[in-house]
Amino acid sequence: MCHGPLFSKIIMFAIPLILSGVLQLLFNAADIVVVGRFTGSHALAAVGSTSSLINLLVNLFIGVSVGANVLLGKFCGAQDYKNASETVHTAIYIAIWGGVIMIFAGLILARPLLELMGTPMDVIDLSVLYMRIYFIGMPAFMIYNFGAAILRAVGDTKRPLYFLTVAGVVNVLFNLLFVIVFKMGVAGVALATIISETISAGLIILSLMQSDGILRLHLKEMKFHKDKVAGMLKIGLPAGLQGMIFNISNVLIQSSVNSFGSVVMAGNTAASNIEGFVYTSMNAIYQTSLSFTSQNMGAKQYHRIDKILLQCLGVVTAVGLVLGVGAFLCGHTLLGIYSSSEDVITHGISRLSVVSASYFLCGIMDVMVGSLRGMGYSIMPMLVSLTGACLFRVIWIFTIFQMEHTLFSLYISYPISWILTFSAHVICYLVVRRKALLKAA
Repeated sequence: MCHGPLFSKIIMFAIPLILSGVLQLLFNAADIVVVGRFTGSHALAAVGSTSSLINLLVNLFIGVSVGANVLLGKFCGAQDYKNASETVHTAIYIAIWGGVIMIFAGLILARPLLELMGTPMDVIDLSVLYMRIYFIGMPAFMIYNFGAAILRAVGDTKRPLYFLTVAGVVNVLFNLLFVIVFKMGVAGVALATIISETISAGLIILSLMQSDGILRLHLKEMKFHKDKVAGMLKIGLPAGLQGMIFNISNVLIQSSVNSFGSVVMAGNTAASNIEGFVYTSMNAIYQTSLSFTSQNMGAKQYHRIDKILLQCLGVVTAVGLVLGVGAFLCGHTLLGIYSSSEDVITHGISRLSVVSASYFLCGIMDVMVGSLRGMGYSIMPMLVSLTGACLFRVIWIFTIFQMEHTLFSLYISYPISWILTFSAHVICYLVVRRKALLKAA
């Protein structure tokens, strides 16, 4: 990452990340398609209504995994192998205990939070059941995400892809078995997800235990190294808090969607899932920007930072435009995979026309954040993102949306918030870049 031409390395790093993200999304997509096709629109709405809430609860730990990625990347760039090894063992230890904590959070908070979101009575029992079963698999979910962050930090994006391929096939097979054969409905798809995530987590642990050098995991050496925890939290806590508060705005938007009824909820769920494939592809470029920037900062290759940012911005714009606009243009066909109801498909297209078609703006915003975090600045992009995107959307929901209670007025808040936030991030980057150059001098 620290020497030679960048563009080809960025592409080679990002492609397995994109495919890994797509496979991970297929877990949820398989859930949604199977219940939508074989159980009905109420089950489809039930599974979809939990997505923003699940993201809200897990984002703090996912942010800490970002901190682990940046910290390990800097130690590897500086060839500090002792601290790098301690970072690996601390990260996996956090993942295990974080997953255990999340089991209890999901079991206890599922119903009260879904009720707070205004989940309709004809959906809420199914939503609670799905969410409680899903959270039993949180330790496996955390181990995989922290393990994948560790591998990405040293440039390995292929092994997580292989592991997810195996787990994804297992997930689809068990979805079909539990829902079609055993008639388990939302409980079946949640159980299938747990099994597949356990497999991917197990493969990650085995690969780290069998790795050579700094990545080698010794189970007896797992513990909290205070300085490593502090380093991860310095970068990861603001990122996690940003993700949590971002999802508060998404929960409010989901609550607003819920007010239109279960059919609109089902259409929104299907469209959101399609957009997830666009987002995860762009998020791979964010991860690329983060990893490349952190390693070059650790190696004191400051002159490469601008090139990394510009090339990642170009790639994410192309990916966002092709996939986002393509999803809208093919919306009727894609939504038909999730549901045969014309009403559901119509409401799904109304979302795709606004959010998916402008999604490249979100990718541009995230790449700016990745560059700033890779340079070691996490609080600044957190504050900007929370103000420009989260707070703006909350204000929008309680003002504009109340005056014009339509889906369009709700969805248009997304692209407007992305433009505002990206503009502010550009100013932040110019300030941070100047500090980095002064430090180099």
